[in-house]
Amino acid sequence: MLVDAHAHLLPRDYPADAPECFPRMEPIDGDTARTLLFGTMRYRARDVFFDAERRVAAQDASGVDMEVVSPMPPLLRYDLPAADGLSLARHVNEFTATLSGAAPERLVGLGMVPLQDPDTATAELAAIRDQGLRGVEIASNVLGASIGDERFVPFFAEAQRLDLAVFVHAMPARTDRLPASAMGTYVVGVEGALAAASMIAGGTAGKCPDLRISFSHAAGGFPLMLPRAQYFWGGTWNEEPAVPERAIAHDDGPSPIEYARRFYYDSLVFDRRAIRYLIDLLGPDRLLVGSDFPAMPREEPAGATLRGMDLPADVLAAITGENALRWLGLPTPRA
Repeated sequence: MLVDAHAHLLPRDYPADAPECFPRMEPIDGDTARTLLFGTMRYRARDVFFDAERRVAAQDASGVDMEVVSPMPPLLRYDLPAADGLSLARHVNEFTATLSGAAPERLVGLGMVPLQDPDTATAELAAIRDQGLRGVEIASNVLGASIGDERFVPFFAEAQRLDLAVFVHAMPARTDRLPASAMGTYVVGVEGALAAASMIAGGTAGKCPDLRISFSHAAGGFPLMLPRAQYFWGGTWNEEPAVPERAIAHDDGPSPIEYARRFYYDSLVFDRRAIRYLIDLLGPDRLLVGSDFPAMPREEPAGATLRGMDLPADVLAAITGENALRWLGLPTPRA
């Protein structure tokens, strides 16, 4: 079984009476695709973004058994007024529920919330669950604020209580330290690292121990930061037993790596050497398959790199499907 835990959707349309700040989807003459217009963004969206039949056909062509579909990240516009953000989220969530409901064995939907207003976002989680969606997608920062900030703890606590999965998609924050052309590469890697690190350093991981949270693109540079954090916590190399008197920042709680092994990470890192490091450091039970489809083309067939790594059968089965089902809170098939 292969579950693509990182794939995206776009609604086909938006209400005619929607606020001006809403996206628009305009038809393209002689084409089944549509043009997404959102602020300064213009994007040609193929029909596979919003057509369940086309999505299932694309899965079949790539050897995918199930997709976890979340809103295209540009829809996570936390700069909108809270009321407009809630209205947009509800429209997108309704579409997501309809799309996934058209093929429930093949499509699992994640909702979105206006996290710029943490109270409103927290209250909306129950509606997401009641629509049959399995979780919620959030950006790696909220108008530059860390998701590990204490103001978001009630949101994560409610997601934990409602048994909803959380998917953190790396999104650039404002910066002038890299050119705009690097936003989709280096900045996204930095953002993933900051988001995951903030969940540990800010205390949220400790306060929400049963939260099922996944990070896009293996949380960027986070896995390479972990050994240094572990050294500061334990005072030793190579994850040897802690020697508190030699540590720089020791506490009596779980170590940084122990916290990190509670998270999930999609393995869309584009290189088998990076995947081997993730397996070795984080464990094969923490990794998922991801593709960013259809915003990016899938590896063909899906999971080709993983299947070419001579992994033990149980490790391969965990990464390609079982871990994703566990992250979503769905039953795993019997061997």
